[in-house]
Amino acid sequence: MRDHTGTDPGSPRLTKWLDQRLTRLGVTGVFPRDFLLAAVLTGLTFVLLTVLLWFVAPEDGVSFDPTQAWLLVAVCCAQAMLLCLRRVRPLLCLGLIAGLQLPVIGVSLPEATVRGVAPFVVAYTVGSLLPFRRALLAVGAAVLVESFGVALLVTPGLLTAVAYVSASALTYFGAALVGSYVATYRRYVDLVRVRADEAIREQRTKVEAAIGAERSRMARELHDVAAHHLSGMVVQAAAVERLIDRDPAAAKAGVAWIRTQGKETLDNLRLVVGVLRGRPGHEGGDGPAPVPGLGMLGDLVRTAGNLAGPVELVREGPERDVSPIADVALYRIAQESLSNARQHAPGAPARVVLRFHPRSVSLEVVNEPAAARPAPTARAGGVGLVGMRERAQLIGASFTAGPTATGGWSVTATLLTNGPVTPHPREEAPA
Repeated sequence: MRDHTGTDPGSPRLTKWLDQRLTRLGVTGVFPRDFLLAAVLTGLTFVLLTVLLWFVAPEDGVSFDPTQAWLLVAVCCAQAMLLCLRRVRPLLCLGLIAGLQLPVIGVSLPEATVRGVAPFVVAYTVGSLLPFRRALLAVGAAVLVESFGVALLVTPGLLTAVAYVSASALTYFGAALVGSYVATYRRYVDLVRVRADEAIREQRTKVEAAIGAERSRMARELHDVAAHHLSGMVVQAAAVERLIDRDPAAAKAGVAWIRTQGKETLDNLRLVVGVLRGRPGHEGGDGPAPVPGLGMLGDLVRTAGNLAGPVELVREGPERDVSPIADVALYRIAQESLSNARQHAPGAPARVVLRFHPRSVSLEVVNEPAAARPAPTARAGGVGLVGMRERAQLIGASFTAGPTATGGWSVTATLLTNGPVTPHPREEAPA
């Protein structure tokens, strides 16, 4: 892949340095840069042929007529100037240069083969720009053109003709193969660079996704802890406010409960932060705090019953262990469901049913409608149901939530398991 200036981004340092200098001079297009290259090679061709025809050849006993010598220099310089088309019209440039090689063959002496730098450069360009087969066909046609010219213009023996054709084939095919190799190597480098960029982008995407998942996890955990405990503290504070004048003893007991609940809330928040930091347990404590799970449903139900009306816990079937992540997720679903029930149906009876089927574990939380207000119908607008549904999806459980026939609300999460596991003794939990 090349930019608008025609420079490969993976070019060597010298090429990049030259590209920067040309850009500063205002030579930025493909044709202007090729024109500049053609001008430089034209001057180089003029100097080399002048030295060759007027100084080197006479010392070797080969002398050119001045008119022939100047004609050779002019034609070779014209070939070099045609290199300005080498990238915008490579096949046209190859054809014109190969055609101009015929007068060079006709003017040259039989014992001296003259060839400028233009055929090498144009064959290299064709090999680097065109597909390999097409490039070989193009340079092969150029060799045929020169061979036809040799057959018409060179009259001496077969050995001279073979020397001309061999030099032509070596020039065009050799330069084209080098150009094809360089182009293949550049494409390989570009592919490696693209794959490296894709790997970097994929890694960055994974990191961003992991950060987003961690933020979502933190938000769910903090929401569950704060919603459950703080909503209970708000309810209890309202009760204390009503009892502070009528029953100071009960108000003191309520304040003591709020203090205990506040301490428990802080402990849970420390636990959440510690888990997210990779250090589960109380900060500064002596040991790790237990991660909430289905084994703590009894405490959860007892706390919820003390806050807002009767809550019953029902366990059905032989209990068995589930995966740790499912254990925490089901506990959080029950916790959030009871918090929602306390918020939207205060004082209404609720029931938590934990069923252990042969190939599934089901958690159901049902609350009756509140006596003082109609049944809730717009719970889906909050983040509670969204968080519960995300937790169910995380463990691969089905999740349903909606109003009951009596006007209450029901939340159900069902987790499929591989089969029955050896049950452990059931721990009776108070209603």
